[in-house]
Amino acid sequence: MELISSDTDRVRAHTSDEVLRAIDAETKKHVEACAKAPEQIDRRLRELEREWDVERWLEANASTLAFTSAALAWRDRRWLIVPTVVTAFLFQHAVQGWCPPLGVLRRLHIRTRSEIDAEKYALKALRGDFTEIEDAGAGTAAVESLAAFRR
Repeated sequence: MELISSDTDRVRAHTSDEVLRAIDAETKKHVEACAKAPEQIDRRLRELEREWDVERWLEANASTLAFTSAALAWRDRRWLIVPTVVTAFLFQHAVQGWCPPLGVLRRLHIRTRSEIDAEKYALKALRGDFTEIEDAGAGTAAVESLAAFRR
């Protein structure tokens, strides 16, 4: 494993194939459901706008643990170990794209921003948002996302 990951999607690179298949299958299921019921696309897009990505979950959980432990350190200094470990995990995630809580979050199907965006682009393409771009023959992310889900 590299010390500093150069992958553009480091979280996916550190996620098991089984979990990736499950996350991708769930995304595909959502897109296919909207393809059958286009009136649901706007609702699904609103849901995706509110969906927290894995980075946000990691940051929220780490800050909650660190803050709570620091507050408890007033009673017992041994609580200071928790924020030390938590910040070390955050640093590891920043450098390598992996940390121990990541596996748990991914098994809960918490997605990366790029995975959420891929579904959004596919839904917008289904809705016809990119018709002019597709007609011009441009290879946009939205058109490529839709093509991936059509397979």
